[in-house]
Amino acid sequence: MLTAKENMRQTILGGNPDRIVNQYEAISLLFHPFLLATPLLKKGDMNVVNAWGVTNSFPANVPGAFPVHTPDKIVVKDIEEWKKYVKAPSLKFPEELWNVAKDMYAAVDGTKAYKATFVAPGLFEQTHHLCSMEEALMNYMEYPDEMHDLIKYLTDWELELAEGICSNLHPDAIFHHDDFGSERNSFLRPEIFADFFLDAYKEIYGYYHSHGVEFIFHHSDSYCANLIPIMIEMGIDVWQGCMHSNNVPELIKQYGGKMTFMGEIDNKQVDFDGWTYADCEKAALNAINSCASVADGKYFIPCITQGGPGSLYEGTYKGIWDAIDKYNCEKYGHKLEDLEANRLPMAVMF
Repeated sequence: MLTAKENMRQTILGGNPDRIVNQYEAISLLFHPFLLATPLLKKGDMNVVNAWGVTNSFPANVPGAFPVHTPDKIVVKDIEEWKKYVKAPSLKFPEELWNVAKDMYAAVDGTKAYKATFVAPGLFEQTHHLCSMEEALMNYMEYPDEMHDLIKYLTDWELELAEGICSNLHPDAIFHHDDFGSERNSFLRPEIFADFFLDAYKEIYGYYHSHGVEFIFHHSDSYCANLIPIMIEMGIDVWQGCMHSNNVPELIKQYGGKMTFMGEIDNKQVDFDGWTYADCEKAALNAINSCASVADGKYFIPCITQGGPGSLYEGTYKGIWDAIDKYNCEKYGHKLEDLEANRLPMAVMF
């Protein structure tokens, strides 16, 4: 039996996987010193100002934290003077903090899972975190020069971050967040999106690929079907978060071999009050039957669409996990104990 990591590699590369990849089973999400120094919010944290000056809140019973954009809390008051308001945080960290991160990476069995550095937010998200969504979208139309300059500033910061990550932590994967759309459409038309973000992400993801990173996992739990050629050119290997609205089977037919699709199980299918194991099994089997069958299990990973292992309602992620394990045992003749022996324990990935 292949380890979870090798089975995922075979799935992504179009080789010979011996089972369906089970969500995040082969990805260990790991931090870097910037996230250790400015940790992610916990549920219940309200009005917390981060290192960029953005105020965030994480109310109970929502999937994640999000910026607070009342007029007094918007960072960029005037896009024409964005340099006055946007000050990139320092990426100079003491050796002690790097050592904490290094110990995290060393503790992961790299034969069973990718050591994937977690990076968030991405370039598009950072622009609307700083400006607010409404203002950012208008700025792309009304102040393109200023937005190009702001994105260049953010890109340079991300490249410095990438240099520190690659030279100190040596991950073999990057798990990068940046939501490009809603459930129904991308936030920007493809030609506008490409104008602002294609070269920037080619530079960032190109740097990672040229410095020992095998795969870029890009999270965007949204509709992005119209952006796929651009995302491929950016250097994205796996699109995590592809929602059902994208018609994922057709995307696999068209782009399998150039990109792998990780998702199809929208949170709303399973992640609700009163969910049952039957809901999880139905969602998992529907995803496998409609998508994994397109290319004999290649280029598709059934997964909850949120950007990390877990779920809003406790237990639903494990319900999907158990359903995929059951399928692999019945379809491929594997034993559950062998599946568990060839991957990290589920709790390690959180």
